[in-house]
Amino acid sequence: MTLSTGRPTRVWGGGAAHRLYSVVIFVLLASLDNVAIGLVPPLYGSIADAFEVPRRLLGLVTAASFLVSAVAAVGWAYFGDRTNRKPLLMIGTLLWAAGTGGSALAGNYPTFLAAQLLAAVGLGAVGSVGYSVVTDLISPRRRGLVMSLWGLSQGVGTVAGTLTGGLLGAVDWRRPFLLLTVVGLAATAAYLFTYDIRRGQSEPELAGALATGADYDYRISRTDLPVILGRRTNRWLILQGLTAQAAFGSLTWLPYLFDERARDQGYSAATAIVVGSVFATLFQLGGVFSIVGGLIGDALQRRTPSGRALVAAVGILAAVPFYLVLFFVPIRIDVPDGAGTGAIVGAVLGSVVTEPTVGLSLLAALLALALTSANSPNWFALIADVNPPENRGTVYSLGNLVNGVGRAAGNGLVGVAFHGLRAAFPPPLNLAVGLAAFQLFFIPTGIMYWLAARTSPKDITDVNQLLHTRAENLDERTGPSLTPGG
Repeated sequence: MTLSTGRPTRVWGGGAAHRLYSVVIFVLLASLDNVAIGLVPPLYGSIADAFEVPRRLLGLVTAASFLVSAVAAVGWAYFGDRTNRKPLLMIGTLLWAAGTGGSALAGNYPTFLAAQLLAAVGLGAVGSVGYSVVTDLISPRRRGLVMSLWGLSQGVGTVAGTLTGGLLGAVDWRRPFLLLTVVGLAATAAYLFTYDIRRGQSEPELAGALATGADYDYRISRTDLPVILGRRTNRWLILQGLTAQAAFGSLTWLPYLFDERARDQGYSAATAIVVGSVFATLFQLGGVFSIVGGLIGDALQRRTPSGRALVAAVGILAAVPFYLVLFFVPIRIDVPDGAGTGAIVGAVLGSVVTEPTVGLSLLAALLALALTSANSPNWFALIADVNPPENRGTVYSLGNLVNGVGRAAGNGLVGVAFHGLRAAFPPPLNLAVGLAAFQLFFIPTGIMYWLAARTSPKDITDVNQLLHTRAENLDERTGPSLTPGG
């Protein structure tokens, strides 16, 4: 940890309307970067055909993007914990917008891959630096709720990307990439006018010192890294991402499963893409219940410092059986082949109440996603609970790095598993078996959250005591040179 020098950072605005505007922009950015991630999987077939490459190479693009984004996020987060975070977020957003635009203009597979990797570098900033900023807006009592909205915006972005890719790209796969590029540039311009959030401003222990004009000027340094990894809760929160994201990464192939089921029932390629995207979108709606998981985490955390980790552990483990039902219940698809997108979407939605297998699959999906969605807000909140403000972006990025490795492995290896399983299980059964096998990675994830529930009380207490001590030091250093206008 280092101490910055000089006068406190001046901020402009900060009224209720300005803060609300800033929160909306941060949530929008978090959503848009996941739209970019969700665009490609529904279009694997179309892009592979356009570039005359096997579909599995498109799966490798997604896997490589996850990994590059996670590695880049570590560097973005470390500099974000040391410097002004606003310029970093703007640069990151411009990079992913440029990469998305380049993807639309790519004329061959290597160019498309390079453009996607450029976008991935920018996406690393939006997640890691944005998380650090948002935690400074939230009091500990409401971290679960607000982090659920932050995480939900990312889930909504992934769903929107899946839907946009499948619907807008059914005829021309380049169109959704061009649209997202324009939206990304507009979001960058809107971000110019956001509220400059002070580091540590949400911490109750620091409130008194900051109110007198002091600036929380502690910054991360390389000597902090052993301390970060020495917190046992951090280790479990980081490591759980390896297995959790192996399972979550495999789920990016969900549109492909329902696409193949439609083709297996005789539907044309264009109709199958729309069907797969709509079904996958419907089945991801359970993620909206992350708000419930965040609220339960907040409530239980007020009763016991192990609360958040226990909620995540129970949710993850209880979801596994419902995923298995989702993959293996045979769905009867009845849509007008070759009809317009609106007619196909209407037929799929109608089948939820007219076709029992679709209704059962939707119920299983909602329950599975609702339970696993308790993971996200409580993971976000726990990182903030067990780390001081100047460490949070870096810890998040380290966790995100492991998440990226797990997600890349899940996304890439499940494609290999599908190919290997074809010998024993004909398509689309090979896809169902492969996806089901990868959901078993949730079991060690749940165990690691249970272990975090045992270590988090001490780590939370240690951080609270550290902030109390720093608040006293800030009070002692506050003088005419540290007061606004002094």
